[in-house]
Amino acid sequence: MKRTTLFLLVAGLQLGTAAQPNLDSLYAVWKDPQRPDSVRAGAYSNYVWDGYLFSKPDTAFQMAEALIAYGEAHDLPRVVADAYNVQGTALTLQSNFARAIRYYENSIAIAEKAGYKQEIATSLGNIGRVYNVQGNYPEALDHFQRSLALYEELGNKRNAAVVCNNLGSIYFDQGDPTRAEAYFQRGLALSKEMGDKFGQAMSLSNLGSIYNRQKDNAKAREYYLRSLAIAEDLGNMEGKAILFANLGMICSEQGESTKAMDYYQRSFALRKELGDKVGMASSLTKIGRANEQLGDHALEYCSQAFTLAQEAGALDEQKDACQCLYDTYRSMGKGNEALRYLEQMRVLDDSLQAGETIKKLEQMEFNRQIFADSVAKAEEARVIEAAHTEEIRKKNRTRNYMALGGLGLLVVAGGLYSRARYMRRSRDIISKERDRSENLLLNILPAEIAAELKEKGRAEARDFEMVSILFTDFKGFTQASEKMSAAELVREINTCFEAFDSIVGRHGIEKIKTIGDAYMAAGGLPVPDVNAARNTVLVALEMQTFIETRHAERSAQGLPAFRMRVGIHTGPVVAGIVGVKKFQYDIWGDTVNTASRMESSGEVGQVNISEATYRLVVGSPLSVVGLGDGSRTTDNQQLATPAFIFTPRGKVQAKGKGEMEMYFVTTQRTT
Repeated sequence: MKRTTLFLLVAGLQLGTAAQPNLDSLYAVWKDPQRPDSVRAGAYSNYVWDGYLFSKPDTAFQMAEALIAYGEAHDLPRVVADAYNVQGTALTLQSNFARAIRYYENSIAIAEKAGYKQEIATSLGNIGRVYNVQGNYPEALDHFQRSLALYEELGNKRNAAVVCNNLGSIYFDQGDPTRAEAYFQRGLALSKEMGDKFGQAMSLSNLGSIYNRQKDNAKAREYYLRSLAIAEDLGNMEGKAILFANLGMICSEQGESTKAMDYYQRSFALRKELGDKVGMASSLTKIGRANEQLGDHALEYCSQAFTLAQEAGALDEQKDACQCLYDTYRSMGKGNEALRYLEQMRVLDDSLQAGETIKKLEQMEFNRQIFADSVAKAEEARVIEAAHTEEIRKKNRTRNYMALGGLGLLVVAGGLYSRARYMRRSRDIISKERDRSENLLLNILPAEIAAELKEKGRAEARDFEMVSILFTDFKGFTQASEKMSAAELVREINTCFEAFDSIVGRHGIEKIKTIGDAYMAAGGLPVPDVNAARNTVLVALEMQTFIETRHAERSAQGLPAFRMRVGIHTGPVVAGIVGVKKFQYDIWGDTVNTASRMESSGEVGQVNISEATYRLVVGSPLSVVGLGDGSRTTDNQQLATPAFIFTPRGKVQAKGKGEMEMYFVTTQRTT
């Protein structure tokens, strides 16, 4: 999917005088010991900001270290706050978002202690920018609005213009071009008033994106070129990279593929120089698409884009690259590879939906507060009306006034009845939305993790000492896929995985994810369970029963069908939510790798388990187990549980693990 990139910038503190165009003079002031400490620091800050930050952010980060040391040595907290802001901006430009927020928060902590509103406003706005890039719009909106209020209080029109553009970008992304344009125009007016070319370039570019979305390519190109001229004059590499990408999109839409390719490559070169992985991924996907238009394939470019987007944790760019890879492999007739990226796109969609769920929950909280305010106002009106009615009753004794008072009461009662009906309807709507959002969240995350996420806004990673990991893999997948259309293949996999979802749900096992034609689940998290190993084995056996039954049915009809290997291992793992702007619950550790080896070392139609899992199942208080000779190791006949039958395999070579004790497990009956 092609998306216009907005000119979303950070605000600078600009210590001392306004930024000067002569970098040599700024450096001379910094090196002059006769100048006051604050003047020297201000000159050096502007020297770093104007000379290095947007062209060599890694160098600017190191230079800011000297500024921090100088500020601390000379008791200049404003200088230290500014230096942390510079470092946060350098990290933002390199897509190191989590670390950038920490540096901005360092700046805010110092500024709040010293009472510097300007510095607080700057770092609030820059944190908002990071949240906006990550797609966390509620947090971005909150930080931008707080920043704008402080700038307006201080009369700082230059930085207020920057925040106006960033606020406009949120409404642009949310599909509200009218409000977006209003903020962009407001930012342009403020920048012109201040003679700020930098701000003008930003506003012109963003207005160009408004016209691009409205399919007015001529006007969009005009605004982009006006902005580009200013960005080139200022030497702003990030701005030029954004504008080259947007101009390339216009050329691509108009069929000018060669020209589009040139713009995309220039954009990529600048983003590579900046170290901006998110921007590089976006440019590479666009280059791949342009290559397709020129008659070649996009494989190399989109593969690189996907890798970079994964490294940066940018899910939107990952999805764009996956779509490109899926289309490319499908056009090359490589169905297996295409399916792998189709499945990856589904995983990314789940993560994106998780982000939407969080936003819905936040909106529900906002609606809940409005509802509470409405109830409070209705109660206040009821008390006032009751007092007024009582006064009328006392003062007016005649029949006519009594009649009039009765009429007034009817009006009030009718109004209150209408209000009560409205509140009931509102309560029902909010309740339904809450249920719908919570159900969606629970489809993505375990209940305990979802609850923690709603309560704290985050979920900490946890260590688990004893988790049973299950892996499945279809045998003959490639051969079966060659006999099915893409739609039939996806439909058959989905049928199997839906059955697996139902099985794990019945036994309290947590589905982790699907990877192509593989299915991964875990027993014993997020809530530890002494019977997790036993229940995971039960799940594996039911899965095999389902697959074997379906294979027999489809084979009898002459239809292609899957058979399957299943492996289980038990041990310690780390589990938590991955992703920056969207969420996915995942697990890590050597136990996961070993479980995968149990699957690959198994046999079709069998459930292969490690010695660690075997020991736990044998020792489970709810298990009745047996060996291949029919002997029992426990005597819990009264329990309605299947008798497991284990077949020792001895030491089996496992790739990367050496020889390991393994067991096939079956059951005399299924639950």
